[in-house]
Amino acid sequence: MHVHFLDPYRPGYSPVHALDARIKLVLTLAFILTAALTPAGAWPVYILLLALALGVEILSELGVGYVLKRAVLAFPFVLAALPVVFTLPGKPLFSLMLGPWALTATQPGVERFVSIALKSWVSVQAAIVLASTTEFPDLLMAMRALRIPRLLVSIFGLMWRYLFVLADEVIRLMRARISRSGEADRADLKPGGSVIWRARITGGMAGSLFLRAFERSDRIYMAMLARGYDGEARSEPLQRLSSASWVTLALGMLLLSSLLVFALLFWA
Repeated sequence: MHVHFLDPYRPGYSPVHALDARIKLVLTLAFILTAALTPAGAWPVYILLLALALGVEILSELGVGYVLKRAVLAFPFVLAALPVVFTLPGKPLFSLMLGPWALTATQPGVERFVSIALKSWVSVQAAIVLASTTEFPDLLMAMRALRIPRLLVSIFGLMWRYLFVLADEVIRLMRARISRSGEADRADLKPGGSVIWRARITGGMAGSLFLRAFERSDRIYMAMLARGYDGEARSEPLQRLSSASWVTLALGMLLLSSLLVFALLFWA
């Protein structure tokens, strides 16, 4: 297994893959902003947003199952909004006893929590489609084209590069651990060492991982400076957007703005 498993990009020839990275980035950000600004309880708008996300997933040829499985990542973070179920005033639905405390769930609280969960879920799907159909250097160039601060874009690029450095060091340490996990001489020990031995090795790996990754990343950065790196991502000049790209951008923004206005008019 190589560190390339961290890269979410999946090559393809779908219309979404062929779309300019600047258009995909703008539409994805607009989609996430629309979902975030949609009022709680606007269920028809949530259904339309989900249908739009599923349609793009089908068009991208990534597979709906692939995107939905990865979008499950949003649910652990949604649990941070769980207190709103019991803190918002309104019609009580049920009560839970937590030691000496009685927690009462209200209808507005449950509605707000479910709304947050749905909006987070569809937003993560949009981000997954963007990352899976666009190479990361193209995303960096798109950020530069949108006038995102250069320092912030450089930080994104370095973080992405050093993530692979860290993962590569983890793989090296795991390989070294496996090579030292031969069958023990004592009969009462299982192959690979005792639990105490495994805990000691794991603790040592965790302690040295940061130092090894920092040392290697520093060597990589020195090599980058020796080759003329000045914080700028080098690439060929970006081409002008085609008429089809402008039409796609206009239609996408019109659709998303219409959904947002519809939601604000009827559920705000």
